[in-house]
Amino acid sequence: MGFAEQRFNVNLSILFTELPLLERPAAAAAAGFTAVELWWPWADTPTPRQRELDALRTAIEDAGVRLTGLNFYAGQLPGPDRGALSVPGEESRRFRANIDVAAGFAQSLGCTALNALYGNRVDGVDPAEQDALALENLALAARAADRIGATLLIEALNRPESPKYPLVSAPAAVGIVDKVNAATGLGNARFLMDLYHLSMNGEDLPSVIDRYASRTGHVQIADNPGRGAPGTGSLPLEDLLDRLGKAGYEGWVGLEYKPGDRPSAAAFDWLPR
Repeated sequence: MGFAEQRFNVNLSILFTELPLLERPAAAAAAGFTAVELWWPWADTPTPRQRELDALRTAIEDAGVRLTGLNFYAGQLPGPDRGALSVPGEESRRFRANIDVAAGFAQSLGCTALNALYGNRVDGVDPAEQDALALENLALAARAADRIGATLLIEALNRPESPKYPLVSAPAAVGIVDKVNAATGLGNARFLMDLYHLSMNGEDLPSVIDRYASRTGHVQIADNPGRGAPGTGSLPLEDLLDRLGKAGYEGWVGLEYKPGDRPSAAAFDWLPR
């Protein structure tokens, strides 16, 4: 099989960031991609003005690419935050204010995958309190996703780079998936399998794939070490994606890696043309 058999989309929040946001969809199209994904593009606000939403929608449509994945509001990302939904107070309220905005934007572009980052542990707050708040907010997000025919994604990050994030293993993230599905009865929560994060955690990637491919709603990749393009580190990404395919995964593979000291357009030389 190999890379040529995969459906790759490009994450415009980590690649092409040398360009203004509204120019990135066209740059991805010029690089040969037909689909893109995004972290929540407005880190400072969960509820941007309608003209900002419309401008990004137009840029994506005019570029002729499909939006296949979108994060809910996650605080300062990139930055110190790793989500908002389990953070008591203002950040949790901002997440809730974002739910319908993000779902509406996704629906307007036919996007059917919404990623909800869990959020960091907060000093002085009982983790059980944060987990209860998280489940409440994730259930709201799952119901909003269901209304537009979308999947809610739950992602494991890595402990070295996100030491306050509680979901730093595949089993931990899948456990939250199960809790959300049990709470809503909808069954539309799925695991986001990011092979870079899981490798940083030292997990057995073939075993993770064998156990959780059927529970996986989206896959993201970067090489390790370095979070660069495939071939810049030591992960056998081609073999791992082949294994995912043989295990039944047929979805998109998001390219969520750093381009290094070169323009993003030059960071795809590993891809078969």
